[in-house]
Amino acid sequence: MSTTIDSRPMTFAGFPASSWAFAIRIWLAIVVALYVGFWLELEAPSSAAVTVAVLALPTRGQALEKAAFRLIATVIGVAASVAIVGMFVQTGALLLGAFAAWLGICVYAVGLLDGNRAYAAALSGYTVAIIAVQQIDNPQHVFESGVARGAAIAVGILVVTVINDLLVAPDQHPRLAAQLEALRRRLTGYAERVLGGEPVPAMTTARLLREIAAQRPDINSLAAESSNGPARSAAARDAMVGMVAELFAIRALELLPVSAPPGEREQVVAQLEANSNGLVASPHGALSIERDMDSRDLLASASLWFTERMLRMDGEVRESLTALVAGTRSSRAWRAPLYRSRRIAAESGVRAAACFLLVATFFALSGWSTTEVSLSFVAIIIGLRATTPDPRAFTTIAVVVAPLASLMAGILEFVVLDGATAFPLLAIALAPFMIGAALLMTVPNRIVSALGRLNLVFILVLFAPSNPETYNPQTFLFSVLFLVLATSLLFAADILIPPVSPDRHREWLLASARRDLRRFPSWQNQELAPEEAMFRDAGRIAEILAVGGSTPEHQAAVEEAMTRFDQAAALRVSQLELDRLMRGPLRAEACAAHAALGRRDPASLIAAAEALRQGASLRDVTVAGASAALVLASVAFTPPRSGVESLAETSS
Repeated sequence: MSTTIDSRPMTFAGFPASSWAFAIRIWLAIVVALYVGFWLELEAPSSAAVTVAVLALPTRGQALEKAAFRLIATVIGVAASVAIVGMFVQTGALLLGAFAAWLGICVYAVGLLDGNRAYAAALSGYTVAIIAVQQIDNPQHVFESGVARGAAIAVGILVVTVINDLLVAPDQHPRLAAQLEALRRRLTGYAERVLGGEPVPAMTTARLLREIAAQRPDINSLAAESSNGPARSAAARDAMVGMVAELFAIRALELLPVSAPPGEREQVVAQLEANSNGLVASPHGALSIERDMDSRDLLASASLWFTERMLRMDGEVRESLTALVAGTRSSRAWRAPLYRSRRIAAESGVRAAACFLLVATFFALSGWSTTEVSLSFVAIIIGLRATTPDPRAFTTIAVVVAPLASLMAGILEFVVLDGATAFPLLAIALAPFMIGAALLMTVPNRIVSALGRLNLVFILVLFAPSNPETYNPQTFLFSVLFLVLATSLLFAADILIPPVSPDRHREWLLASARRDLRRFPSWQNQELAPEEAMFRDAGRIAEILAVGGSTPEHQAAVEEAMTRFDQAAALRVSQLELDRLMRGPLRAEACAAHAALGRRDPASLIAAAEALRQGASLRDVTVAGASAALVLASVAFTPPRSGVESLAETSS
């Protein structure tokens, strides 16, 4: 008799228990933040609750990292507010122009960063709107307003930290380790398909690269999780970069026009499966380049070398994942450099400043009073949407959420509470609205999750609980009007000032890849290892995929990006291996190979590999890596129409 264990998580009302625990934690933190804010008699206690809503993240490390960056960004924003108001206090038009420029600079910085660092850049921008723009008629109160906002944010951060510790908020590293292990297993499946001779589309490989590179923000947040967080972050980073290097080795096997013998292929697959199961392969079964160097041609030797490189990288990734789980540092200390297009970031910054100025001009021409709050909402949405993959979609969601959140806040204030002043009643009344919005945030669907997050924040901003509560319908209606007007005008500004087309963005990214390749080796950053540079190129491929589309042009762009990735990686590995030979007896052959790399001529690269091999046989020097990298470079730079058959003939 056998028993089956149901591993599905316990659910209630369609949401797992972990989602309910997260939602209740956020509600309690909001209530405690309001209580502390009332007790301290803060100028804006609702800002402490809004801080909790902004820091509503499922794991402790993510919340702590975002809290730290929120505090730093607030200090920068307050300093910028004081400086801008001090310089342009006499003229409102120049003040708005200076703020638009500052907002554009911050959005530009967002385009060069990722994760919570990008959020900090956005917050530095719209903090000036919250402090300086709202005090445009009372510039002498800018500093006081900044201090009050800082105090409220500090309260919110402290409350979130305490509540997460008391209620044992989950750590992030178990989930991240599971995600990285799943990606490693997908790499193993990819390798098995390549070893079996099955062609793998470039789009499939590019998507795998994107998913690996997408782990970077979560890995960075591990450092704030616990005392051994930095070690776990370093181990996870090593695993992530190692997987990109392993993927390149698999791509090399796919590019090389030679198949491994069936017995050797089975041996490689068995070793990959042993790594997946945490077993140590027998040293007697390990592959060896030197044993078959004389009996194999250049292509077969190159294939064997990259097979060993793939297995070595897979083992190192496994070791890094083990160190991640154990909380120890791995043997390597790789960095994960971020690729960002400065041109795309500059376009986003200019467009953000233009949209803000367009809305500000509309308000100036309308002659309406007290529009500063609406301008602040515009700046907040511009800043926050810059941190999302699709800013226009975020604006559209904000347009939908604004009236919905207004309705929810109105029901909370004038139907549920309806004049109540007791704090316990306020806490109970907040529960369904805060818990419901937080539950939506845990839904995997990005649109639904964004709806939940914006509802959570907008309800608190519109309700703005104070002590004592005023229950002023006119003030509430004005707040609703300002929010709806801000989202609507920003949506209209997007139509009048459309972003650069996806095709243009894609062309910019491809042009940067071509430019980097043309500049080799002068562009080569000696501070980056080849594996680290590969990860940076993987980030560029992720940006190309983020442009989206299913057109033939997009497919062709992804294929070209993967080709440039292969070529650049082959050149870097070749240069590294040749540099190791420059101080030995094969210096002349290595110099000739360097010259062949600069010419990008497949025949010259093959000739250089053959010269190295012959020189090594006379001087008893190992040139397996340099020879294999040169052969791969020759394959990568061989035009598709000429075929690899001629290359095979040349090598033989």
